[in-house]
Order: sequence, then C-alpha cells, then structure tokens
Amino acid sequence: MEDVIVIGAGPAGLALGACLNAEGLSPLILEREACVGSAWHRHYRRLALHTDKKRSSLPGLPFPDDAPRYVPRTQVVAYLERYAEAFGLQPRFGAEVAKAEPSEGGWQVTLSSGETLASRALVFATGVSERPHFATWPGLEGFPGPVIHSRAYRAPGDLPGERVLVVGFGNSGGELAIDLSEAGRKVDIAVRSPVNLLPKELFGRPIGNWEVLQRIFPYRVADAITAPILRWKMGNYARFGLRKSEKGPIAQVREDGRIPLIDLGTLDLIRRGRIKVRPGLSRIEGALVTFDDDTSAQYDAILLATGYTVDLRPILGPMPNVLDDTGRPLASGEELAPGLWFCSYHTVPNGQLREISRQAPVIARAAAEHLAPHAA
Repeated sequence: MEDVIVIGAGPAGLALGACLNAEGLSPLILEREACVGSAWHRHYRRLALHTDKKRSSLPGLPFPDDAPRYVPRTQVVAYLERYAEAFGLQPRFGAEVAKAEPSEGGWQVTLSSGETLASRALVFATGVSERPHFATWPGLEGFPGPVIHSRAYRAPGDLPGERVLVVGFGNSGGELAIDLSEAGRKVDIAVRSPVNLLPKELFGRPIGNWEVLQRIFPYRVADAITAPILRWKMGNYARFGLRKSEKGPIAQVREDGRIPLIDLGTLDLIRRGRIKVRPGLSRIEGALVTFDDDTSAQYDAILLATGYTVDLRPILGPMPNVLDDTGRPLASGEELAPGLWFCSYHTVPNGQLREISRQAPVIARAAAEHLAPHAA
C-alpha cells in the first residue's frame, strides 16, 4: 500500500511531492499526460505569469535570478521540469485516474487501464483548468468558420480570416484579443458581465503584491481603500462599453470566484479602436452574430475564452460532504474526508501558484499526522 497517492503532476502535484518527501513520506504521483506541467506545455505562446516570480515559486526552489519578473511560459515549463529533478520526483506518466473510493485503511484508486492501486491517503492536484467550459448559443453549430476554446489556441495562425470575435473578458480573453489585434486581425470582444480591471503594476509593485491589505483589513475594506486609486489608474472604462462591477476586485474573487482582468494592454487597444467591445451574444445565423443589444456583425472565426470548470464527480461519485453540487471540492487545503485532500481548487486574489506554495506544506504535514499511527 502506498503512503500517499497524488493525482496530477502540474505545479500543485509537484509541490505536494516535494513537501511530502520532506515529511518522510513516499508519494506516488499519477499523471495522465506524458510530462510534468502538461497544461503549461499547451498554453498559448505569449503567456507569461501575471504574478511576480518571487511570489510564484514553489516550496524549496525559487525561480532563477536571471528570470524576468513575469516569467514566460517556456521558462515556467523549464522551471517545473527542474523542480521535479531537484526533488527526485518521478511521476508515473500515462496513468489516468478513472475512479477513487474509500477502502479499508485508506483509498482505492482505479486507473482507466483497469489497474487498481491502494494508498493510506489521497490528494487531488489536477487544478482549476482541467475541463474547458464551452458556452453555447442558438445557431452556433451552423457557424461556418472555426470555433475554438482558448485552451486550443496557440497563436493567431490558429484562426484564419480577418474578423475574429473573442467571447469572454477574463485574463485569457483580454490577452488573446491583444495577440490577434497585433497580428492585424479586426477583433471584437463580447463582454456579458460587469468587470473589474486592474493594472499590472501599481506604484512600481506587481498588483498581486498588494495582497498585504487583505491580511490587515477585511476584504471589503481593502477594496474600499484601493477603489479611488484604481479609478485614478484605470480611468472610466464604462464609456467603452465595459460595465464596472459593483463589487470590488477582491470581493469578486471571494464571492463569485471570478478573477479581475489584469490589463496587459487590452484597455489601450480598446481606447484606440483596435478592439471593439460588444455585449453578450444572443444568437448566431451563419456568419452573422447578433448581440444582446440587437446589434450584429459578421465574423470569420470565434474564440471562446469562457474559462474552465471543475467536476470531480466522475471520479469520486456523489460525496455531499466533500463536493458541492457542481463537483467542485467544498474546500482546498483541508481534510474533507479521512485521508482525503484537495490542493488549490478555488480561485484566489493572489495567484494560484502562491496559493499552491501555501497549501502544499499544510497538506503534507496533515498527511504525515494522518499516517503517523500506521508508521508506529
């Protein structure tokens, strides 16, 4: 029987492996893909961390001194590979978990191959970007051009044609609109919900570093303190068709699970008319897209930057004290059932990598305590 099975060899799984090793445990890391950090391998090419490298490293290994403040995707991939090597982590690749259930003395994990494994503890570390969310509208199936999710996007060449509609105004949607505009495309971006926009840096410090306010004040008070500064920095973007959320950015994350857009240049392109803001989609008729305000336009391609969902019910089944009614864990970093943890499954204001670096040591210590009677 294994000490601990960790599902996933992305940043969370690797951090857990290192921290569990430090507690004297021998984790088995299962990864369905053929490499560590597989999500970072397939992300779009221009992606870089939106958080400072000093607050984005995993436990025990900082990013190299010569890495830029906002580490690009290729260097993140290299860092994750170096992290696995530094801590002697050897995930079992090609091991897709089909089912996990409590068993005598721990957990039984069944792979898609039919093989079963047993462990005294189990940690899910597959992350919040596991399953793309595909929104749909009447007539979408009849759209004549390509319709792809941002997960499948690498570069502008993936979308032929001149006019592209980006659906969604999260960080991926905002950045991919820049990518397409810089490649000479005519870009519209459909924004259904009210938004919060944040600058990449504020007074020379990465915006994520201002989380210190959250530790000093209740989050709504922190939002109130920063509101006039953000209005000064970002201006009145409502005049471009972007409705400002009534909630502050931290409240939006805490209460709605929605990350504010960290502006990398999208707003400037909107101001200059290079990107046009549209309301939410209503229906599609051939290449003609009609929006909620009854305006319409024709497009050659549609890029769905509609985010991701988490649903672990296909693996765990219905567990009302562990998963909510959508299949997301009720909490991250806590033991939700005997010997069962989840690492970084909830959106946080300060970045997922920083949250992983906080949760992994906590989970590892708790797992060691859980296994202590068996060691004796």
